[in-house]
Amino acid sequence: MRPAEALRPKASEDSPRGLAFAISAYVFWGFLPLYMKLLAHIPPAEVVAHRVIWSLPIAAAVLVALGRTATLKEALRNPRMLAMGCVTAALVSVNWGIYVWAIANDRALDAALGYYINPLFSIFLGAVFLGERLNRAQLAAIALAAAAVLVLALDAGRLPWAAVGLMLSWGFYALAKKQLPIGPNQGFLLEVLILTPPALGYVLWLALTGQSHFAIGLTPDTWLLLGCGFVTAVPLLFYANGAKGLRLSTIGILQYIAPTMIFLCAVLVFKEPFGQARMIAFPMIWAALVIYSVAMLRGMRRASA
Repeated sequence: MRPAEALRPKASEDSPRGLAFAISAYVFWGFLPLYMKLLAHIPPAEVVAHRVIWSLPIAAAVLVALGRTATLKEALRNPRMLAMGCVTAALVSVNWGIYVWAIANDRALDAALGYYINPLFSIFLGAVFLGERLNRAQLAAIALAAAAVLVLALDAGRLPWAAVGLMLSWGFYALAKKQLPIGPNQGFLLEVLILTPPALGYVLWLALTGQSHFAIGLTPDTWLLLGCGFVTAVPLLFYANGAKGLRLSTIGILQYIAPTMIFLCAVLVFKEPFGQARMIAFPMIWAALVIYSVAMLRGMRRASA
């Protein structure tokens, strides 16, 4: 065996590099509400536009450095791939918009709820659209999560729309992304390339009408909007590269880091009210995730046996 092959992690093992990238991404996402709270006075659409615009140079620089621009050029010339890229771009922009709105309007707990439920919603989508079979544990986890949302809806007299919106947009984004036949780094750059013209147009319109928070004088708002590219692109690129070196079961467990940190930020930092309904609903969600995780780990062990 050659030395390079000896150092390469097996498919059934987690590489230290993959683990470092993935944990960094989830911790980044966990702290993101603190950054977005600083932008709470800026309309969400403007924040999303700057997330798109300033992600573009970072994503492009990474792809050029990796020498993986050929598949991106092919995607831009392929109408079907371009159409699929438009779908994923639309879904991720909706997700970003709901997230920014939720943090700005003291709905960080709803954001945490949406991302907690998302793995279970992805299982449901896999069953509906990809014909994947659900076992009894997965069905129980999905039912428990749905019951938790019902508890919150009955208490508030309405659905927790921010949580549901984040769950739907990210779940369908992940499903659509799975069908996009290019790498994750190329896919992200394709999405921001598609979103950049409308984002630039909107930012220009805000500037011409005197509504822009992005000023030539490098005000605090300008610096924060410039930083949106970094806080958007870096964790996504970290995750894309980390997932390659990890087992599915490891990714499945690590994905709870971000919503747990968002939850803690909402309760401990933002002091959002954690009423009786949430005291019932969140433990139900956590129990559903334990059921899901145990079933997933058992399935992985049987598959490797």
